[in-house]
Amino acid sequence: MSEEAIENEIQEKGLTAPRLIPAQIDNAIAGEDYHVFPATSLTVCCLTLKNGFTVTGESACASPENFNAELGRKIARGNAREKIWALEGYLLKERLYRPEVPEYTRAPADRALNSLPLTQPGDAHDV
Repeated sequence: MSEEAIENEIQEKGLTAPRLIPAQIDNAIAGEDYHVFPATSLTVCCLTLKNGFTVTGESACASPENFNAELGRKIARGNAREKIWALEGYLLKERLYRPEVPEYTRAPADRALNSLPLTQPGDAHDV
């Protein structure tokens, strides 16, 4: 069943609780890179998310005669994109579980460096 068909069924059933939609997954992607390993049909896609995190997907053929670079990229990208659902699903569940906790904050030393969030207010390492 396609994502579009699933989304239509969710809407038809009136399921309105917080959830992810395919557009959110696509909007999380900032860039993509591909690599085909020499003398193989192994294609790797690396999707870079807007927060800098990366996910990878792979595709390969059992018979080298079936290798098609465009198809390999599509399959590898789909496999990488599928991993984003789990990451975004966890993030949504955490936000629903702990709505009183504000967005992650930066440790004081890290704020000046504009680094990734490392702590939450009240953590032992938050100074």
